[in-house]
Amino acid sequence: MGDVVSSHLDESRRGMITARTRDVMKQFSDVYEQQYAVALFNSVRFEIEGGGGPQSQLLHRKASDPLAGRSIFSGSLFQYLEENRKWRNRFVFVPNSYTISLYESKAAHERSLHPKLTINCAGYRALTSMEEYMELINTSLPGIKAKVGNNPFIKCPTQFPLILWHPYARHHYFCVMTEKEQNKWHAVLQDCVRHSNNGLSESNTVQTPAFTDAVRLYRQDKGHYGTWEMMCGAPPQILAYLVMETLQPELRNVIGPRLKGKMQQRQRNWMLISDAVYKQVLSQTTGQYDALVEACEAQRVPLDASLRTDMDQIITSKEHVCGKIRALVLPKAEKLLRTSVQPYISSILEALMEPASRGFSEVRDVFFKEMVEISKNTLNGGGKEKLGDHMERLSMLAFHPVKMQSCYAKVEQLNLEGLQQRFDVSSPSVFVSRAQILMREQMDNVVYTFEQLLQQSLDAQGENDMCKAIQRCQDRVLKKYDYDSSTVRKKFFREALLQIIIPYMLQQLSQSCSPELPRFKELIFEDFSRFLLVENMFEEVVLHSVTKDIMMAVKEAAVQRRHNLYRDSIILTNSDPNLHLLGESPSVDWATKFGGDEPEVSLGGGIEGGGSGRRRRQIVSMIQLEGLPLAYESCLEVPGVELIPEEEDAEVSESKEEEEEHEEDPGLPEDPKSPDSINEIRDLINPVVEMMIPVPKENQSDTTNGMEPTNATVVVEDGVQEDVSHVTTLVEDVPRKSPKSKTSPQTILRQLVGSKKQEDDKEHQEEAAIQNGIKEMKITEQEGDRERIAEVCAAVSDSESSPQPPLATDSHPHDDSGFQSPSNEGLDEGKPQPVTNGLNGEDKIIDPVEVEVLLA
Repeated sequence: MGDVVSSHLDESRRGMITARTRDVMKQFSDVYEQQYAVALFNSVRFEIEGGGGPQSQLLHRKASDPLAGRSIFSGSLFQYLEENRKWRNRFVFVPNSYTISLYESKAAHERSLHPKLTINCAGYRALTSMEEYMELINTSLPGIKAKVGNNPFIKCPTQFPLILWHPYARHHYFCVMTEKEQNKWHAVLQDCVRHSNNGLSESNTVQTPAFTDAVRLYRQDKGHYGTWEMMCGAPPQILAYLVMETLQPELRNVIGPRLKGKMQQRQRNWMLISDAVYKQVLSQTTGQYDALVEACEAQRVPLDASLRTDMDQIITSKEHVCGKIRALVLPKAEKLLRTSVQPYISSILEALMEPASRGFSEVRDVFFKEMVEISKNTLNGGGKEKLGDHMERLSMLAFHPVKMQSCYAKVEQLNLEGLQQRFDVSSPSVFVSRAQILMREQMDNVVYTFEQLLQQSLDAQGENDMCKAIQRCQDRVLKKYDYDSSTVRKKFFREALLQIIIPYMLQQLSQSCSPELPRFKELIFEDFSRFLLVENMFEEVVLHSVTKDIMMAVKEAAVQRRHNLYRDSIILTNSDPNLHLLGESPSVDWATKFGGDEPEVSLGGGIEGGGSGRRRRQIVSMIQLEGLPLAYESCLEVPGVELIPEEEDAEVSESKEEEEEHEEDPGLPEDPKSPDSINEIRDLINPVVEMMIPVPKENQSDTTNGMEPTNATVVVEDGVQEDVSHVTTLVEDVPRKSPKSKTSPQTILRQLVGSKKQEDDKEHQEEAAIQNGIKEMKITEQEGDRERIAEVCAAVSDSESSPQPPLATDSHPHDDSGFQSPSNEGLDEGKPQPVTNGLNGEDKIIDPVEVEVLLA
């Protein structure tokens, strides 16, 4: 496959990619430097003037990393290796950074070895069906239309696949054995994608707005208005997507027609080429963006000093210029608003509110269910340790992908079909991801507030009546959540409406207004020109023109009870001051507070920032596989699959695959076949009969393993007498039984020489044979001669003539498949193995002796 990449990406083409990336970064850098100064001005102005909306009723966790010392999930699944086109078992570890690390085995992870692969999930989509994946793949190359029901180029060994798809980077293929595993892994992968896509920090009030505005203005300059679903991940990744947005179609049109082979092979080769191009672009954008941020940060101190000195004059100048721009833009904006925007605001809002309200309501229900479990534990006298365990799990509820999946699924039903084309909305995924992030933040705030309130209550009143304390804290927190979730949802609705409407209005107004904007630059003093840009002021005028209508639409929706929204006037300012004093307290360590044990899961605390001397705690519990052996996680390959054939040679290799599966699984019955070796022919001529006789404890030390020649006869199943040529004594170490349950020698000999169905006239012969056997055993105990054992067997055989049932209760034909030498017979698992009397010559307690009789 590497030859395909190198042949289509030669030095000249790679040079073209480097030059194109450099040009894009140069244009973006100019826009970013301008927006950096504007963002710094807005940040300093907000700091001086203050502002904000209603105060939050819930507490916010102060810790920068609430997942410190924890991991998200770990387990085993099967990964498809493109190098050899095989599936292999991999141990997957998801740390608190949400990057996916794949190891050769669990032992390799515990030894802190480097992972085989590390996946940054930004920009990916987690899929659970080959059909959905093929729909995306079939659009990768132009001019190729796959037939309906066409087989994918990857054959999944199970019906539970997991696929990570990316428009530019390499795809990753996994599969699991059960539907339960698939659901849990899918939730974990989706959470990794969700967290990685939210890579821009809102706490950075300068770099984040400067970057987002620069990307938006750059794309608008290229004619791309509206939301952009690839605005996800870290800034260098977003810049790489910005380059690939125009570069990939050009390369695809040039390279696509030159790809050879069948459709599946051409698709695979194109994905390899696209991944190589993306890696090259990403390496360049990473270095150039870091240099750009460093250069801007170096100028921050003098710019900040200049802003604080001339803030009043800058604000006055901005208001003057905005007034001039407003006189030009506002009449056109209001006309556009009345005719093309206002009729659709209620429809857009309704499409957003239904799934979002259900999602936030599900957050409340999930928290309430967890509280019910804690209350049950308290009422049933679970004790402080049990309460500590429940509170430990509750503290990480917001970061539990499986428990939060029901909340996230409600928002995924958001559908803007019919509105996307009109307002240039590429995909609702932007709003879905934002709502899910807000839901997780609200859940974390609820849990953190409850923890602080419960700790305060227990410190004040003690642990005498914990159930009532838990109930009071729960009711208090849920009431605050109702207010906060209403405020957060209304803010989300306003932001979503602006993201949908503003780009549409800018696109419609720019054609008539943009030529008039340069003349307003003359009204700005040169010293203030870095902080006041005409393009930004034009967007602010358009924004203010539609804000009033959006606010009114949201207020009207708040009156409707079915949305569970509250009016802003109900939320009190500075309410519950005692609660907000608790916000300065650190998070409660419930395991330490209630004397709980160390966490159960140890997953390499020294990796990924977990090295505090404590064992890393895992948020999602391990998957319990019902009906599968415990050794499943230690297997190295897919059960019964040695080679997954490709689509083009599936029919040719079908028979070979069945043979390989047959060889891999020793439990499958083998078809009868003729002997192929001398040993197998010898075994057919000289069959082996296994017999068990007891040995007295006094003579156990004299009994050793070995084969001794002897002369005797034995009656086999078909009634024919066979001569005994050799007797092999095998000593087996088995657990000793109690005297009550121990079988007597008489009973064992009865099982050897006769069955329950013997005729009445044979009873005297049987008793005589038993008495002879007992006498011979006593002689063997006194003399310690091993040869007497074979004579006892021969005597018993002689006493039983051909009309009697066979002596041996268990007859196994010798089977040598060619992998063992004859001297290693009987060493397989589950069969008695020869054991010496002791490793160092000491006596060893042995109950039975297994005797193999070779029939000549």
